[in-house]
Amino acid sequence: MLLKASNREAAGSGKESGGSAAPAPSAQRLLWCHCYHYCPEDSTNNTCRTDGYCFTMVEEEAAGVPVQTAGCLGLGGSVFQCRVMIDWIFVFLSRSDTSPSTPWLVYVDGKIHHMALLVSVTVCSLILVTVIIFCYIRYRRQESRPRYSIGLEQDESYSLPGESLKDLIEQSQSSGSGSGLPLLVQRTIAKQIQMVKQIGKGRYGEVWMGKWRGEKVAVKVFFTTDEASWSRETEIYQTVLMRHENILGFIAADIKGTGSWTQLYLITDCHENGSLYDYLKSTTLDNKAMLRLAYSSVSGLCHLHTEIFGTQGKPAIAHRDLKSKNILVKRNGTCCIADLGLAVKFISDTNEVDIPPNTKVGTKRYMPPEVLDETLNKSHFQSYIMADMYSFGLILWEIARRCISGGILEEYQLPYHELVPTDPSYEDMKEVVCIKRLRPSFPNRWTSDECLRQMGKLMTECWAHNPGSRLTALRVKKTLAKMSESQDIKL
Repeated sequence: MLLKASNREAAGSGKESGGSAAPAPSAQRLLWCHCYHYCPEDSTNNTCRTDGYCFTMVEEEAAGVPVQTAGCLGLGGSVFQCRVMIDWIFVFLSRSDTSPSTPWLVYVDGKIHHMALLVSVTVCSLILVTVIIFCYIRYRRQESRPRYSIGLEQDESYSLPGESLKDLIEQSQSSGSGSGLPLLVQRTIAKQIQMVKQIGKGRYGEVWMGKWRGEKVAVKVFFTTDEASWSRETEIYQTVLMRHENILGFIAADIKGTGSWTQLYLITDCHENGSLYDYLKSTTLDNKAMLRLAYSSVSGLCHLHTEIFGTQGKPAIAHRDLKSKNILVKRNGTCCIADLGLAVKFISDTNEVDIPPNTKVGTKRYMPPEVLDETLNKSHFQSYIMADMYSFGLILWEIARRCISGGILEEYQLPYHELVPTDPSYEDMKEVVCIKRLRPSFPNRWTSDECLRQMGKLMTECWAHNPGSRLTALRVKKTLAKMSESQDIKL
């Protein structure tokens, strides 16, 4: 047991060896030690002084008799080594004074060292093996996970007849309620689709172009955090009598996965022109193309809003997120409405509004004033219908700007582009739409073109501040049909 010299002089520093030794300098910190069998020649009364350590040591002789030794060690060059393989040792605890401490007997079993070493090695080995197994399982799961570019797994357990998608859908409509393909057919189609390339990405997930028996389809792959939107959109698409030429054609929905991952698929018709937003940015319109886009869009919206009565009736549905990015353009220049994840249904039997359990709201730029200032009556379904009509008025404005007249047209812009930032906040939109009551401006050239002038009047009546003053989808549809007739345009 070692005791190092303290930062003060030992209590007995006044003592001198033999009474003749020179006193230690005050700067030197010395320690008085008891010495036994290890005393220097100048020691007195079994004591010695050192600038290093006092030590006490117990050794066992060959006969098994313990021998105690004590003395002084210098500060530099002193090294002690402990022998591990002993059955017992004496430990002496030294105090800071000059008196040796009382010895304490401590029994140490030599087997404990072996046991501690064995336990440590075993525990470390188990941890290492566990980590290796976990990493291997994780790697195997990643390798076995289907890649979009490779395609979904093939299901050989059930094979559909040789019909095309169009034949299958027509059979479903003629033999059933027109609410979509049977679930087994849907799941089979979903598993047999081969992914080709990614064609879009949004806040909900990704859109891929796929192929089923050579036919192109669109596959919307939802994020796992957006299961509510997938569930709602699937439910709306499978509503009785929902199928319409101006509503995106639903084919199948499927959900699959394991404990570690889930994939949510919504398979629909594929329209390579993309959204109306993309189409308008790159396409110049004439009067016929403008009216065709507008008429087909409002026709889909009108079917969505209309309740069809009967034993196999259809409820009225409001979109709630109508914008140019959620309308697709077909190859023939007509439109169809898509993205129904936020739609609400009206249950006329109970006079209730079926609002989806989804915390997401629509797009701020297209929100009507009653949504921005939170005055919309959520228990009245007509409120949602009129909110859709405000958004549709903005879409008409986007379409009309790209219609050429007198050799002039405007570049594509989003509504309120000159009034709010690129990503406007609620406060930005509320100030412009509700407080200042501003609306997108009309180019001067519209006044000299009868068709564009009527379109301007139509959109103005759609985005009126008072919801009760707005036109219905049916009224807009009839007005556009008359405009087409007057210009001898067949829609």
